[in-house]
Amino acid sequence: MDIMRKFIFLLAFFLSPGIIANAQNVVFKASAPEAVAMGQQFRLTFTVNGDGKELRLQEEIRDFEVLMGPSQSRSHSTRIINGQSTTETSTTFTYVLMAKQEGTFTIPPAVVKVNNSNYTSNGLTVKVLPADQVAAAGNNSQGQEGNTPAVSDNDIFMRMTVSKTNVYEQEGFLVTFKLYTLVDPTFRNVKFPEFEGFLAQEVELPENKQFTLENYNGRNYQSVVLKQAVLYPQRSGKLTIEGGRFEIVVRVPTQQRVRSIFDDFFATYRDVNKTLTTPPMTIDVKPLPSGKPASYSGGVGDFTMTAAISSDHIKANEAVTVNIQINGSGNVRLVKNPEVIFPNDFDVYDPKVETNIRTNASGASGSKTIEYMAIPRYGGDFEIPAIQFSYFDLKSDSYKTLTAGSYRLHVEKGEGGDASAPVVSNFGNRENVRYLGQDIRYLKVKGFNFISNSDIFYGSFMYFLCYLIPAILFIVFFFVYRKQIRENSNLALVRTKKANKTAVKRLKIAGKLLKENKREEFYEEVLRALWGYLSDKLNIPQANLTKDNVEAELTLYGVDEALINEFMEILNTCEFARYAHSQDHEEMDKLYEWTVDAIGKMENTIKK
Repeated sequence: MDIMRKFIFLLAFFLSPGIIANAQNVVFKASAPEAVAMGQQFRLTFTVNGDGKELRLQEEIRDFEVLMGPSQSRSHSTRIINGQSTTETSTTFTYVLMAKQEGTFTIPPAVVKVNNSNYTSNGLTVKVLPADQVAAAGNNSQGQEGNTPAVSDNDIFMRMTVSKTNVYEQEGFLVTFKLYTLVDPTFRNVKFPEFEGFLAQEVELPENKQFTLENYNGRNYQSVVLKQAVLYPQRSGKLTIEGGRFEIVVRVPTQQRVRSIFDDFFATYRDVNKTLTTPPMTIDVKPLPSGKPASYSGGVGDFTMTAAISSDHIKANEAVTVNIQINGSGNVRLVKNPEVIFPNDFDVYDPKVETNIRTNASGASGSKTIEYMAIPRYGGDFEIPAIQFSYFDLKSDSYKTLTAGSYRLHVEKGEGGDASAPVVSNFGNRENVRYLGQDIRYLKVKGFNFISNSDIFYGSFMYFLCYLIPAILFIVFFFVYRKQIRENSNLALVRTKKANKTAVKRLKIAGKLLKENKREEFYEEVLRALWGYLSDKLNIPQANLTKDNVEAELTLYGVDEALINEFMEILNTCEFARYAHSQDHEEMDKLYEWTVDAIGKMENTIKK
């Protein structure tokens, strides 16, 4: 009997890990649209990756009318890996709901039983928008009977919005480009502004951008954010964010006068080209108030500072480090390093800086760590004064100064040290060390060698040649320098000469992005290289560059039509690829080589 009990126990022991693993991997999730319109039915689903039973809500759904449910469905899938089969079961419970009133409402979590254990789902928040206020009779985007179908400005448009229009210099604010549409567009040419006068830190958006329902001016649109960036104005005054330009294609069904039973199966469509633009926006940038502290480091926002020393008791020739960490929100990346003043008989090395900054829709926040290292060469007691860091606080509109330290450091005599050579110390950073007791030098009284007058260098041919050669070099340098000044004064000529060099730098960045397989950033960097190259080469501001005037200017320069078409094709490929489905890595490689070759051909054609 004991043997039988042991056998059953061992059998249960070896089988239980699989059961426990399944129990630990149970996922019970609720899902519903983030936003719905009044009168619109929507589905609320609860899905569990197991044989779920006895679904019950923790609270009654009061804010929505339950039209149907819960209906239950199960799915089974079997996988065979290395000869072992695994069967997975999924259970889905579905409700059909409709909102009773406008507002934002919560749907409570639900509880389900799997293998005699209860699991709780997540709760949901659903925003109920007002119903479309546009009368159906007055909303006909296809015009009169027989007319060519059209897409109105109310069917699809782009908005550029900013979180603030009145900011301080170096104060970050958010700019957002959002698409509103009632149709299904395809992007062909996308051009965002360059943000001249601002330092831009782009907000990382999901790779697969999802449309959400949004009510705007009485209509419910499918909206999606295409680009977000936190901008930091670099100077005061009125700065303008130029508008964007977006070329799209919309496929719309054509209106047929004669209808047949085949019309429902073989509908005809027409591509409609449309250009969306966003108007420029002016930002009023105020200068920072006067009275900046001496320790002001360019920070604007809300910061804290901590500092620590590695040890306060070391030996001579051993390293000591002071670590400073600045945390907060604002222009963390732009703040200067606080100064640490070491005694002047310390060898001080360049600081090591590490940043950990996150940029999202609410701005940039994170930390900046600065590590200073110094090595004392002599023993003694030293003091490192307090470290100060000043910034402009946006909440109080005033400057604030943070202080950490000071530190007292005892340095013992190191091995081989010379205690007889005292050190004159002060706190002038990076000054030379002055030694006392070593200022006597003995005269040399033996080992003299005499030379004849004929061997004297003074008055010889080589002596005069040493004067003549520098004089000739000075004259040559003078004329070359004057020529360079004249050329540099011609800004258009300077930009034209540096066009290829600037494009090569940007293409090197694109090459790194290509190796890292960052598709969207790669195409964006290639676009910047091409538009920047054309702007510098043709001496046309980027804001005024269009494909039409680029073709016209290149034709005036005598560029071959095939090379012009090659440039236009590269631009179209990059602009389309950023918003199309993922491209093959081999295609990105070919595009990179194609771009390098095209710029090389253009350099050989337009020589300045």
